[in-house]
Amino acid sequence: MALSKSLDPAAWQPEIEIVPYRLDNGLNLFVLPDPRVPMVSLQLHYHVGSRHELQGITGISHLFEHLMFRGSETLGPEEFSRILQAKGGEINAFTTRDHTSYFENLPAEHLELGLKLEADRLANLKLNEENFQTERQVVISERKLRSVDSPFGLVLEQLFAAAYSQHPYQWPVIGWDQDLKRLGLRECLSYYQTYYHPGNLTVVIAGDVKPDAARDLVDRHLGQIPSPGAPLPLKVKEPPQRGERRAVLKKVAQVEALFAGFHIVGMDHPDIYPLSLLSIVLSGGKASRFYQEFVRPGRAVEMEAEIAPPPWTSEDADLMVMTAIAAPGQPLPQLEEDLWAALARLQQDGVQPEELARAKKLLRAQAARGLAQNFFRALLVGLFHLKTGDAGRVNQLLKLYEAVTLEDIHRVARQYLREDNRTVVTLKPVSAQESEALGPMV
Repeated sequence: MALSKSLDPAAWQPEIEIVPYRLDNGLNLFVLPDPRVPMVSLQLHYHVGSRHELQGITGISHLFEHLMFRGSETLGPEEFSRILQAKGGEINAFTTRDHTSYFENLPAEHLELGLKLEADRLANLKLNEENFQTERQVVISERKLRSVDSPFGLVLEQLFAAAYSQHPYQWPVIGWDQDLKRLGLRECLSYYQTYYHPGNLTVVIAGDVKPDAARDLVDRHLGQIPSPGAPLPLKVKEPPQRGERRAVLKKVAQVEALFAGFHIVGMDHPDIYPLSLLSIVLSGGKASRFYQEFVRPGRAVEMEAEIAPPPWTSEDADLMVMTAIAAPGQPLPQLEEDLWAALARLQQDGVQPEELARAKKLLRAQAARGLAQNFFRALLVGLFHLKTGDAGRVNQLLKLYEAVTLEDIHRVARQYLREDNRTVVTLKPVSAQESEALGPMV
């Protein structure tokens, strides 16, 4: 069936102008000019994350993100941030399984200042024992807060550790506690030399800037930093799962819960679009299947089917994670049985046209809000480039979603949501005394 004019993707996704450059030292630059507001989003995406780590040094990517704010040979700790914030800039960074990203959203007149400071900390980062020990302790405390002390942090860690037998996605981005405590400055220096250089860097500048002028500024500050060349590509593939895997985590908790992970695809695979829409059909809002069947009647506190849609999808094969938190007095085994029955009906009958139409509408609204922002447009361009090699795919994003059919949804439900393809971890509440007898949680 042909799309109506009102649903024509060209009508609700204007073309983003993308001007690419590649500097002599291997740095990739994308400029997205937009003169409507005198602001720019400056983003530096290093192609290194927990996926590039090894057993024994897990968490080093996130730790290094912290170290990048500890100062250079010319700037003191946190001075980088203070300088840009004083100019009206917003500064932050984040680490994922596939990349580490730094950004400054700031007035366009201060773009060169941002580039100068980024070049300074790339070339002259102050890596010494004092800075290392300070930030390592911060990250160890952060791990305790985010993983150990959170209601479901350790359950999710257990899920990925069980679901991946060979791929580095099996460990958390924050790292394992014993690795964080074992890491030394020597490992950080080696990591810095291997991954923090222009040959492993993608810069995106979106906003009120002329492309050639932006290119000249980047070349002036980052183009003169030498590079050993891009690291060898890391090619890792998780073997197909050949049967359901199960684990139980016992801890002090108020509710019983279940987390199930189904192996799906990475961002470069076309199935990510029907899978993203399927997750919305299942648990996107109060009209979704899971809400109507489980949450509204009071059988579950929460029932979710989640994947990370582009640009957050992982580079390699990801998981669709289903979360079932039983309501007080509701037995978890029965809730689990009913969840599998709901998925079996989905695989047999597919979804209704109105369900898919609603999912597309929600996704379009969400994307439209993001695409109106220079920050999000720059993220899309940078991360599509890093994870798929095709920055221009951002201009096809909503068209790819709109092209998904009922048959596509039905096919991916049958293909991926299989018992043999799932890993299940249940949270079993225990008393404080039982928890203590099991040993420390780390």
